[in-house]
Amino acid sequence: MAARKAIPAETRLRLFSGAAGFCQKPDCLEALFPAEMGGDKHIAEMAHVIPHGEAGPRHEDRPADDFDPDAFENLILLCPTCHTKIDKDPEAYPRSILLNWKASHLGRLAHKQGIRAYDDRDQARTAFAGIMAENRAIWEKFAPEEGSDFEYDPESGTAAVWDQRMRSVILPNHYRTLAIIDANLGLATEEERRTFAEYQEHVRGLCERHICGVSGRAIRFPGAMDGMFA
Repeated sequence: MAARKAIPAETRLRLFSGAAGFCQKPDCLEALFPAEMGGDKHIAEMAHVIPHGEAGPRHEDRPADDFDPDAFENLILLCPTCHTKIDKDPEAYPRSILLNWKASHLGRLAHKQGIRAYDDRDQARTAFAGIMAENRAIWEKFAPEEGSDFEYDPESGTAAVWDQRMRSVILPNHYRTLAIIDANLGLATEEERRTFAEYQEHVRGLCERHICGVSGRAIRFPGAMDGMFA
């Protein structure tokens, strides 16, 4: 039997970005980067909705046309316990339910975290200002300077500290900020919406590098974010 190909990095990136660091089973929503593990190591498992084989869980729901089991649309990010549950009892967890979990995940997560739409711009800004201030403080203390040697030496101690802060603090803060702003885009100007799109791409690049292990550089943090809802 030929070895199964690894799930493409782009697909892994979309999964981790879409899950925002939490299990996508609605009654779980547990952190996939547990604090007890330092917050920088994940326990996430990429679960197939429809399996590769002809006898796995939910195999009878396999589409008749050309089908790629490793496509983003057929994967969901879960903690190990929930992954085991859905595969042990596929009749209770059919394809339609799993896809609904994935589609509604960010909304459910925002509700659990107390994220909501606010009445005015000042309230919306206050909701994420402290989070962004924490990120800035960490960046100023630990981020590599432009052109520094450790940026190209992942084995250095300084690089290890930066990576740990990125995965355990900065990215979770970014995910929460994204959710807050997304819930309040109705208060944003057109220019702020463009800034938000740049910010999303910035966070995506950080996730690509620090979680999915894909080389490359994220676009710079858009300076206009400092004026969001101001």
